Amino acid sequence: MTENSRRRVVVTGIGLVSPLGLDRETTWQELAAGRSGAGPITQFDPAGLTVRFACEVKGFDPEVAMDRKTARRTDRFAHFGVAAAREACADAGLDPSSHPAPERIGTSVASAMGGLNTLSEAFEHLHEKGADRMNPFWVTALIPNMAAGMVSIELGTRGPNAASCTACAASSMAIGDAAMYIRDGRADAMLAGGAEAVVTPLAVGAFSALRAMSTRNDEPERASRPFDAERDGFVMGEGGAVLVLEELEHARARRARIYAELLGYGLSADAQHVTATDQTGESPARAIRMALAEAGIQPERIDYVNAHATSTPLGDEAEVRSIKRVFGEERARQIPISSTKSMTGHMLGAAGAAEAAITILAMCRNLVPPTINLETPDPECDLDFVPNESRPADVAYGLSNGFGFGGHNACLVFGRWDGPDGRRT
Repeated sequence: MTENSRRRVVVTGIGLVSPLGLDRETTWQELAAGRSGAGPITQFDPAGLTVRFACEVKGFDPEVAMDRKTARRTDRFAHFGVAAAREACADAGLDPSSHPAPERIGTSVASAMGGLNTLSEAFEHLHEKGADRMNPFWVTALIPNMAAGMVSIELGTRGPNAASCTACAASSMAIGDAAMYIRDGRADAMLAGGAEAVVTPLAVGAFSALRAMSTRNDEPERASRPFDAERDGFVMGEGGAVLVLEELEHARARRARIYAELLGYGLSADAQHVTATDQTGESPARAIRMALAEAGIQPERIDYVNAHATSTPLGDEAEVRSIKRVFGEERARQIPISSTKSMTGHMLGAAGAAEAAITILAMCRNLVPPTINLETPDPECDLDFVPNESRPADVAYGLSNGFGFGGHNACLVFGRWDGPDGRRT
């Protein structure tokens, strides 16, 4: 398929469930205001753990996603995924169950760790009461593909049904892969994103043992501080994010409102270490270059980067090196870059989708969200990270990075639909 005849993919709906709000608009308003979603853990008693705070989703009712009986048989991460998908479809004005061709609408919803709440409950039950009294629904609740499965079941999609499981790059890849299904003609629309809910003793304890998490228990709202010299690790987050992706003519035929076009998708592997990002920055840079090449735009056209930056000492520096490799020192210093994990915490498998959504909203709202808690910049992190306050900006092209354990690197490039160059009119 030639470049001119390639099926184009646009974003027509956005759904968000985050530590900052239970919907898209609340989340955006809190981001724009530079507020942190961090606080003491409430889902269990964290006494005795090294880390006792997180960015939890607050006040969430799973019955906004599904009926009570179904909710009891599924995990919190699937609840988040279905709730975000419902909001995205409502935003797009798309009802898969009543669509004349539901087999042309698919689902691609990722999770890094799946039903960890359910897994923890199952192990506790096993040791206390034995295997012969296990709940059979624990199997279907804990598997990482079940957010995708439940979105398909609850909303009625009958096309491709996929679930990436590539750590913290998972939902970036879920969106990019969904776009490929549309471009290849396998679907006309996809519900694409991610969901995660691992604020559990198991996950918090394990990531603490890795020394990957901040231990600022006395000031959790100041703990996630990407690019700051005093950062000491990430803050656990949770939530769900889903985009409605559509083939352009499908969207036009039903007169859908279009936010942006997904122009480019890039992937690469570090092939070095199970947790540490390539410290040279070259491997992630390859993913960024691939996304830009597919988008057909030069690096200097990018107006905003939503960084993966998690607030870990090594990871943030490596991403800065990646950005400099792609854009060059001079241009890299001119691009507004923010890590919204400073406010949402690290939503793991949902992070890439949430940040893609945030990138699109920044483009459409002409406002770049800040990197909060950036008080003492790391000399190795010397770019424009939009410190502490959001900033008005004309963003025609935005880029979102997602990197994961195992050396997974993914990058998405979006173009605002009413951009100045006229290619999306």
